[in-house]
Amino acid sequence: MAAGPLGDRVLGKPTAPITMIEYASLTCPHCRNYHANVFPRLKREYIDTGKVRYIIREFPIGRTAGTAAIINRCAPEQKYLSVMESFLSRQPEWVSQEVRPDAIYSVAKSSGMTRETFDKCLSNQTIIEGLTEVKQRGRQFGVIGTPTFFINGRKAQGEVTFEEIKALIEQAPSQSS
Repeated sequence: MAAGPLGDRVLGKPTAPITMIEYASLTCPHCRNYHANVFPRLKREYIDTGKVRYIIREFPIGRTAGTAAIINRCAPEQKYLSVMESFLSRQPEWVSQEVRPDAIYSVAKSSGMTRETFDKCLSNQTIIEGLTEVKQRGRQFGVIGTPTFFINGRKAQGEVTFEEIKALIEQAPSQSS
């Protein structure tokens, strides 16, 4: 449960009885589908109602995903989720075998990021090392692909439906404070 060196990106009440952690890669089509089709309902029914504390952790797969994750971490914390969702929903515009900084910047600038900030972020060693540590920790917890979820410690991975997530939430024992 301990946050990584960059801190966690968290939604929901800190006192929610259920904690759900998502490990995601911004180039992952399953993550894109989850955030388009499952996450909005999960947020509305569980996170916004105080039942689930939701933590997003980066698990970039490949250099392109790693570059986008660095840029996402440079966005202001309150814009993290919206930038993440822009990267996910706009994957066809920027995902490729080669890292294409201009295409990645075209997504990032929609959040108000300047090119100067973008260029500085690409070489931010604190973020790069922090993301590396988060990914290594994820591997220690058995994360081998994305998305991977932990709901009060119970693991689910890959394409998941709202019904599958709901069942895991409802089966999860509440955490003690």
